[in-house]
Amino acid sequence: MGRIGQAGMAGLALALALAQTVGAGAGAHTGDPEVAAAEAEAGAEAPLAPPRVLSQRDAARLRGLQGITLQWISWDKRGEASVTIDEAGLWRLHGSQSGADGAVLVVDGTITEIGPDYFILEGAITIANTPDAGPSCEGQGTWRFAVTQNRQYYRLRTFEWCDHLTDYIDLYF
Repeated sequence: MGRIGQAGMAGLALALALAQTVGAGAGAHTGDPEVAAAEAEAGAEAPLAPPRVLSQRDAARLRGLQGITLQWISWDKRGEASVTIDEAGLWRLHGSQSGADGAVLVVDGTITEIGPDYFILEGAITIANTPDAGPSCEGQGTWRFAVTQNRQYYRLRTFEWCDHLTDYIDLYF
């Protein structure tokens, strides 16, 4: 595929935004390789859009979150977690938990898909000063959270991204 000019990219961006608005899907959800290649070639990121909702039950669970935990900090004392929906229909998740000696967990991002017993988050996760004082990890990207074994929380499905330790990040509903 050849290079696309600015006008072509503007048209592509408009088409993607329109497709997402009317629910037809977009390259970010369909995995269209031509769209992804055009965006990568132009250095553009996919525009943010309301999440693709495949499960109303899980959408309701996310709107009613009841806390967040990282096992290194505490399973007994949950941190705060909430989802807000802005005027553009974007679902923003923010959660944090803090503990002794400056231990902290922060999850912040935009929910892009909500499915049966899972959701996808585009954003950042930070873990600092836990399980020992000093270390800090920050990850930016696409994160999958899922319910397994009929539990009452979504668990991050990437377990060893920070210091090669197994981290259980749970969002309770």
